[in-house]
Amino acid sequence: MSEEKPSLPADYKVPKVWEYKEQGGQFGGTNRPFAGAWKGEGELPKGEHALQLYSLGTPNGVKVTIMLEELVELFPDFEYDAWLQRIDGNQFLTGFNNINPNSKIPAMVDHSDPAKPVRVFESGAIMLYLAEKFDKDGVFFPKEYPMRAECQSWLMWQMGSAPFIGGGFGHFYNYAPIKIEYAIDRYTMETKRLIDVLEKHLESAGPYVCGEQYTIADMAIWPWIGNLVLGKLYGAAEFLEVAKYTRVLAWANLIAERPAVKRGRMVNRPYGELSEQLHERHSRADFETKTQDKLQAAASA
Repeated sequence: MSEEKPSLPADYKVPKVWEYKEQGGQFGGTNRPFAGAWKGEGELPKGEHALQLYSLGTPNGVKVTIMLEELVELFPDFEYDAWLQRIDGNQFLTGFNNINPNSKIPAMVDHSDPAKPVRVFESGAIMLYLAEKFDKDGVFFPKEYPMRAECQSWLMWQMGSAPFIGGGFGHFYNYAPIKIEYAIDRYTMETKRLIDVLEKHLESAGPYVCGEQYTIADMAIWPWIGNLVLGKLYGAAEFLEVAKYTRVLAWANLIAERPAVKRGRMVNRPYGELSEQLHERHSRADFETKTQDKLQAAASA
């Protein structure tokens, strides 16, 4: 007979069959143990450009908007529409669920061929799609092996590690309705290990993840680990002792200075400084005229 372990709360007993109840916390009321468009009907907006992004300025959303803004820098005629998709339950309406059956941001539709629109969901899949379709010269996604495989491997490393940082550490450290020592310790250890994986890799590979070339791997990793060590995610920089990860910090600061990264952080961002919030993005000029500080000033004039 297995040893009975203590519970939190103390009177909790694991039932034979789990039953749903609202979880509490910042996002607990928006999830259910089943998929589908359970909230009802709802259409998505559509702009004038071929690429339509539906997202939110979380790390997973920022990965894609950084890449889109890098493509804007690369190609004078490249444009896209980005619509704010809040995770307040509207992700379970039919419109969004039709383009992402997992009901998570980001999701994108490519209307380049109006008769055959292409839906792409999951941030890593969107980045690969954009790279393969638009980056024919391998500026951000190396064309030749072994560097192409190296870039793919680090992209998948990020995709696999994000749940430990976000759903694990970020949730229990920042969002959970109660502080649970075991959960915080467990995911803090794993988060620090992941940061150290990158620290040791950059020691031999730097200045970027794939050596001298800035790639989609950097774009994917930076919104998570870069923002974490720069103190812009969960307010956990001191807690995680990020100052000891000197190579990761140098890498994070290097990428943070890129104009496309600065813009990408603003797109679909509904929190923080008003001047850094661009809820919707439909043209290059929007960064100068449509940030929330300017919209609010115009509304009150």
